[in-house]
Amino acid sequence: MKAIWNDKIIAQSDKTIVVENNHYFPPEAVNKEYLQPSETHTTCPWKGLASYYHLVVNGKTNKDAAWYYPEPKPAAKEIQDYIAFWKGVKIVKD
Repeated sequence: MKAIWNDKIIAQSDKTIVVENNHYFPPEAVNKEYLQPSETHTTCPWKGLASYYHLVVNGKTNKDAAWYYPEPKPAAKEIQDYIAFWKGVKIVKD
């Protein structure tokens, strides 16, 4: 799977984990040069507290377009630190 935004591959892996129709990419599969930490946090009742990244590609910023769970609840332990995308990021098969 690939995560693409603004004509750049943000992440690529054949080991994503699908949760609630979102592909979560392993941290090592994400091109971190495009990530900028965000102060945004949200809470999921069963996954826990999510943290966000802005995507910055070719001078454009997509605010809070990536999220992850640094300390998920036990039910979501398998996606700890895995990164998912939304807000116009295309997820496509390789």
